[in-house]
Amino acid sequence: MLLTRALEDFAAHLAVERGFSAHTVRAYRSDLSGFVAFAAARGVNSPAEVTLELLRDWLWLGSQASVSKATLARRSAAARGFTAWLARNGSAPVDAATRLRAPKPDRHLPRVLTRDQIDAVLASLAARVRSGDANSLRDVAVVELLYASALRVSEVTGLDVGDVDLGSLTVRVMGKGAKERVVPFGVPARRAIEAWLDEGRHRLLADAAQRAERGDSVGRAESAGRAESEPAGPDGRAELTTRGAPVEHPALFLGPRGGRLGTRTVYRLVAELLDGLPGSGPAGPHTLRHTAATHLLDGGADLRAVQEMLGHASLGTTQIYTHVSTERLTASYRSAHPRA
Repeated sequence: MLLTRALEDFAAHLAVERGFSAHTVRAYRSDLSGFVAFAAARGVNSPAEVTLELLRDWLWLGSQASVSKATLARRSAAARGFTAWLARNGSAPVDAATRLRAPKPDRHLPRVLTRDQIDAVLASLAARVRSGDANSLRDVAVVELLYASALRVSEVTGLDVGDVDLGSLTVRVMGKGAKERVVPFGVPARRAIEAWLDEGRHRLLADAAQRAERGDSVGRAESAGRAESEPAGPDGRAELTTRGAPVEHPALFLGPRGGRLGTRTVYRLVAELLDGLPGSGPAGPHTLRHTAATHLLDGGADLRAVQEMLGHASLGTTQIYTHVSTERLTASYRSAHPRA
């Protein structure tokens, strides 16, 4: 078996057997494609020929090209997973990466908004809703839910209508590794979701259906093979039309063309909202997740409960937010205490 074929089989294994998301599989394939190309340039094309020295040379080349420690650590983890799988299925005689080590990535504290900043963000969104625009109703619901439940952006865009229980104020989420969890949200998020479902979603679907009927290219599927949206059916459930055949449309949040809302749209929305706010670091949806986790711990939430809510496999991943809380407390002390 060639390394190139082994890589494709490994990617299929990650997606089908391990349940990894498409984004995670793409990241593995990207890193390991670099290794396969590096190996081929040195005359290695078979999994059985992969050695620890070859893997170390690959990582060393990245370090010489000023690749970050975090990237080197990620590449090392991808290589270890790949070679372990090769050894398990008999494609390689040994696991070549058993003793492979990479530099520990630098630990950076995540960007966190203050309570005043998050209130200002939500207030600016609420002002847009007064125009009655369906997209604005959706945007408020998305941001409220991101902050209320500390969800990943992919988890929010992957939600279906049936995943939300407005009565119990919970949402059923399929997280990393196809692990399901139930996460609570608050009353403001429920109001925003109800407004979107009652006033915005059906209007957006109706607009998309009208564009499709007119034959406008913007009213067609958001991607090849995706069905186009129709107004809600008589039972209140949204429907799609694929060449005239109605089918159910499950997505909770929809894009302007009637398909499932994409993560890039949410990234652009949050980046716009955070633009100009004080603070350094990324300005995407994950900032709202960091903010929610930190505010929970600031408010006295149990670390284990926050870990469960975030869907972290390791408590150590969640503990970074305790460092954020401590740093914020120290900064407040230095600026406020007369004897600091």
